[in-house]
Amino acid sequence: MKKINILYFYQYFGTPKGGWSTRVYELTKRWVIEGHKITVVTSPYDKSDIKAKKLIEHLTFEGIKVIVLNFPQSNKHSFFYRIFTFSLFSIVSIYFALTLNYNCVISSSGPITIGIPGLVGKYIRRKKLVFEVRDLWPQGAIELQLLNNKRVQKLAYWFEGLCYKSSDLIVPCSNGMAQSIKVRFPSSIITTIPNASDNQLFGGRDNHFLLPEWTQDKNIFIYTGSIGLMDNCEQLVEAAEELNNRKDKKNIIVILGEGAEKKELESKVRNKGLTNIFFLGLLPKMEVVSWLKKATAAFLVFKNIPVLNTSSPNKLFDAFAAGVPIIQTTQGWIKELVEEEECGLNVLPNDPSNMADAIQLVAENSELRNNLALNAKRVALEKFDRDKLANKMIKAIEEVVKKK
Repeated sequence: MKKINILYFYQYFGTPKGGWSTRVYELTKRWVIEGHKITVVTSPYDKSDIKAKKLIEHLTFEGIKVIVLNFPQSNKHSFFYRIFTFSLFSIVSIYFALTLNYNCVISSSGPITIGIPGLVGKYIRRKKLVFEVRDLWPQGAIELQLLNNKRVQKLAYWFEGLCYKSSDLIVPCSNGMAQSIKVRFPSSIITTIPNASDNQLFGGRDNHFLLPEWTQDKNIFIYTGSIGLMDNCEQLVEAAEELNNRKDKKNIIVILGEGAEKKELESKVRNKGLTNIFFLGLLPKMEVVSWLKKATAAFLVFKNIPVLNTSSPNKLFDAFAAGVPIIQTTQGWIKELVEEEECGLNVLPNDPSNMADAIQLVAENSELRNNLALNAKRVALEKFDRDKLANKMIKAIEEVVKKK
């Protein structure tokens, strides 16, 4: 197969030196090794390691050409400011869609506005379009009540449909997303590529990493990632309070990450006088790896709304790669996976007592915990290995590019 020249529009690119998802970095560095040429157009994100001093920066990471448009992104920004920067990014990105040399363009959504430069590549440059779906936009914004104007909703759904109908290949990040798209657009060509477990990254020894003194003789239950509108980290605070009421001094909750809800949650912890839950902020991926590998279990908690049951969160696959069972609240494909593979515990959303029960069960039953952990690592290797999924995605893209 002739090597492909790919132009990848993705606003949140980052490497393991940052504290954010490395999906696109991990995929594209493998494709570069195979001989493909990759250019990623991105922007600085406060959780990644990508920075820019000029309006447009040109960087290279392991053979990946990265063009950084200096329109910083943060989920601490207001919804309307984020819409403004999303739109500005996509409009400026049109220039690269019109001028760069490539034969396949990938637009990675959300936000849905990322489809604009992809559509330019499709219809003006006559290139193959791959639309990667990391979140179902605008459904997520509507269910979170961030997008309430009916006319704007209608326009957003129309544009979403245009992106799907125009794509030569759609790559959703979960089976739930794929099912939603297939029902609405049955003629679409779809290849599901979930977020993946970086088994090599989590495979090394980290004996040099020493936990803080306050973790000694404690069972660590860990949450990693965003603390935002979609995430129900308040349930973790309530679970910590429930453990405190039960006089449980053995189990602690550690939260690694940043987001719009963090300050409010920290305030609640102080007001309640809780000493069994800790917010450590945003850490580099390598430190997160070390914390996870020493955890008893990891959390996955989302708001209880339908669209979030289709999510494909990186924290899930990181826990699997670390060989750590999960305690999770979603009610979709992840719940089914946990039941089928016995790699964690499902708990009820918005039920801190049920969450506290799960924490104590895993902590007190070492045989159960070890079996769940072994299954988690098995799932990481068999179902979600990054090498296998990167190869599956590039093969699907190669098939698309071959077609006239």
